[in-house]
Amino acid sequence: MELAQVRLLVSDFRACYRFYGEVLGLKPQSGFADGPYEKFSPATGSAGIALQDRAMMAELLGELATDPAGHRSFVVLRVDDLDRYCEEITGRGAVLVHGPAPMTERMRVAHLKDPEGNLVELQEWLLLGG
Repeated sequence: MELAQVRLLVSDFRACYRFYGEVLGLKPQSGFADGPYEKFSPATGSAGIALQDRAMMAELLGELATDPAGHRSFVVLRVDDLDRYCEEITGRGAVLVHGPAPMTERMRVAHLKDPEGNLVELQEWLLLGG
């Protein structure tokens, strides 16, 4: 078994497509900005983040017809240089809600939200002192 992707159900597909592709800089698999599905991948690794149009899935699973209350997902991306990446993405329209700041002695983080309100955590792993 292999994790292929984390899929987010979204109502505003175009806004989320732009956020994950243009703002965060992830690579879209097919370029279908109107949906109803798209997978985004980082420069390394095989897993990715996919967007799925909520209305399409609601046709299959009626319980998805209403918008969720509260946070239902938390996307975590590791970056090598948190400060540089945060500067890049805020220049492209991202709004940080926290950080960059230490979370533990081994990790620095920053938090933001996508256009649907899904939380995104950016992590920089710090080397352990020897």
